[in-house]
Amino acid sequence: MCTFAGFYCLYFLLMTHETNPCLGFVSAAKIQWRETMNEGTRKRGYPSSPSSYSPTSNKKQAPNFPSFQDIPNLASNIKSLCHIIATTPSLTVETALQDSLISLTQNDAEEVLKLSYGFPGQAVKFFRWSARQLADNHTPYSWNLVVDILGKNRFFDAMWDAIKSMNTKGLISLATFASVFASYVAAGRVREAIMAFEVMENYGCVRDVVALNSLLSAICRDGRTVDACDYLQVAKKLVRPDHDTYAILMEGWEGEGENGVVGAKETFAEMVIEIGWDPANIPAYDSFLCTLVRGPDGLLEAIKFFDSMRDRKCYPGMRFLKVALDECVKCHDVRTAEFFWEVMTGKTALQPTTEMYNSMIALYCYSNDTETARRMLDDMVYQGAFPDVTTYNLLFQFLIKGRKLREASAVFVEMVKNECVPELANCDAAVRVYLDNGDPIMAMKVWKCLVENYHKDLERTANFLVLGLRDLHRVPEAVKYAEDMIARGIRVSSSTMSRLKQSLVKEKKEFVYEELMRKWKSQ
Repeated sequence: MCTFAGFYCLYFLLMTHETNPCLGFVSAAKIQWRETMNEGTRKRGYPSSPSSYSPTSNKKQAPNFPSFQDIPNLASNIKSLCHIIATTPSLTVETALQDSLISLTQNDAEEVLKLSYGFPGQAVKFFRWSARQLADNHTPYSWNLVVDILGKNRFFDAMWDAIKSMNTKGLISLATFASVFASYVAAGRVREAIMAFEVMENYGCVRDVVALNSLLSAICRDGRTVDACDYLQVAKKLVRPDHDTYAILMEGWEGEGENGVVGAKETFAEMVIEIGWDPANIPAYDSFLCTLVRGPDGLLEAIKFFDSMRDRKCYPGMRFLKVALDECVKCHDVRTAEFFWEVMTGKTALQPTTEMYNSMIALYCYSNDTETARRMLDDMVYQGAFPDVTTYNLLFQFLIKGRKLREASAVFVEMVKNECVPELANCDAAVRVYLDNGDPIMAMKVWKCLVENYHKDLERTANFLVLGLRDLHRVPEAVKYAEDMIARGIRVSSSTMSRLKQSLVKEKKEFVYEELMRKWKSQ
């Protein structure tokens, strides 16, 4: 018992308003008391008061914690322990655990704690019980999980008592304080997170740039990039920011969409002053340019700053190119897309993805430059990006639309060979265009592909194919396909049947028509 003396005060803190002598950990009354604790009504030597950095209310939506029931193939002992924790009241959970006679390892304890966030009282009692099974030898990770469970459930006073116990054992690490930062910020209490950063050296944890970045990351992830930038102005007098610091801030501004453009420009200017230009600072350049692209006059702004970076041999990464190409597709701006593409693929080791090639192919198609689009299709394979169904459908659609039938036929054959299915609308258009241009062979190939992959909305194309074959003096094939359509349940119209009759009577093949009519009526 003495071993846990420092940590046991955690339980007694939470029992202050509990008159039950059994010393249960959490009850409904405790949940309400927690909110009182979080309002700073108890005087502590660590953060617990309202925050000037945190003007918003700490009334946030309750987190959705993972459940052991969502994890497949969970070890039986872990599943049983999680079930006890989830279904047993806090007052009796320790007895239930003792009666279970379940043995466990350090790793088992970690797994159970990871799946017990929704039951903080029971989780801490499990931690105490399992410590006895493990000869008081929990891993640092298990201790950090307890700190995180308490923090995520806003038991902040208890969280700090757990940290004090960790400190006596020499187990505190940056991961411990990263959890503290995230918990406070998630509760809308940014100033307390900042205060935790400022006192972390009292717990043997170095307050360096890595710790600062962890704090700023937690604040930015919560959509409070302004608070993060404001605090950096204070913190950089004590801790010199690095590339990661500004990459975190830039990502924060990017997350704020169009509203982050002004802040991103200010942070970018500060970054250049503080740490200069560096080709290795790709994440910061990436997020900054992505933010600009999504703002007013996005592409023009991005080009301006992109040129400044290029002059200093600094370039963004893959994510910016994707965002820029997507924006170019929206604006049908092929020239800007070509500019970014040529610079990024020529000056960096970046290898465009299939999705990026699709954006370029779409732009060339929209500009009626299917020849260049086709060259992009041929080139992408050599660059390690393989065409997908979107690639082929884009090119096939515009080649058919432009009546470039030889090229369209080559794309169709390659497409089917690579098991990519043409879109229904593309097949419909292709059958019509091929028949209009006197190529029934390709029309029939497209129809075959169509009926193999689609089972509805085929009537219009079906009737057009039959009539097209008839008009091209291929009446036997027209009859054959009409019979097949009837057998498949595809409706052949009475007008189509009437025109087939004219051709068959003219060729003195009334019996063929009569047999076809019999099948048609039976349908």
